[in-house]
Amino acid sequence: MTSSASGIHPLDHLVLPTRSLDVARTRLGSLGFVVAPIGIHPFGTQNCCVFLADGTYMEPLAIGSEAATAEAAAKGNVFVARDRLYRESHGDEGFSAVVLGTDNADADYERYAEAGLSAGDMLSFSRAFTDTAGKSDTASFKLAFASASHAGDAFLFACQRINAPDVDRTALQAHPNGVDGIVEVIAISSAPAEQRRLIAVAINDPSAGRQDRAFHLPNADLRVLDPASFATHFGIPAGPATELRFAAVIFAVRSADAAARLLAANAIQHDIAGTDIVVPPTAGQGAAFIFRETK
Repeated sequence: MTSSASGIHPLDHLVLPTRSLDVARTRLGSLGFVVAPIGIHPFGTQNCCVFLADGTYMEPLAIGSEAATAEAAAKGNVFVARDRLYRESHGDEGFSAVVLGTDNADADYERYAEAGLSAGDMLSFSRAFTDTAGKSDTASFKLAFASASHAGDAFLFACQRINAPDVDRTALQAHPNGVDGIVEVIAISSAPAEQRRLIAVAINDPSAGRQDRAFHLPNADLRVLDPASFATHFGIPAGPATELRFAAVIFAVRSADAAARLLAANAIQHDIAGTDIVVPPTAGQGAAFIFRETK
């Protein structure tokens, strides 16, 4: 996905650190998601993505080679360095980054730097890709990173696809839970003003988020709540969040009743908050997952 005509960046994907892709695959499968085969990065990390029909996806991310990630971080690879900082601060399970689609990562890097919000150097990389039919290609990306701090808090980055293989993901997008997209991403902060500025710059919409703390991307919303409001609304203790912390993903489902039946059949703990089905985070699922029926 690339920027809209207004220049506002759309949601591209979410990065969910995990200790084990096997655990993540099992957990996500029990939640009714189809999980893609393992993808291997050239700098020591690996993923098993969940692709959605709206073009967004989730990226459970694990460390495949500790030595390779340490070497990459030492050489200035911001993606790996931020992942390592996040794990050191929050553990190996979580929700570390919101990724935005762009058609000009170089311009994003310059904009982040001018705003004093750059998280470090740009990253360009390629990796081999094989689809479910066995066709091989190379996927290439260019990334620009934004953060309000250099600590291990959550961050955002813009992702430009330099070469995007033409892949039929229909089978990977047919999720038994009925999820076909992401409605909203929820972030938490006890001091939201600076975090709203960060997000506004990251999505390329300086006027966004001033009124209702919501950022309306072309394909989803991104909202910043204080911890107490998050806990009250979703029934999940939030804990302190002096820096930005991504906490929840709201998915669109075709039938809330069908999703609830699947969760119950798989013995997944879940609660009802208004019209939402709320699944608290656990290993392999680094954020609260909220299923919401959309008409």
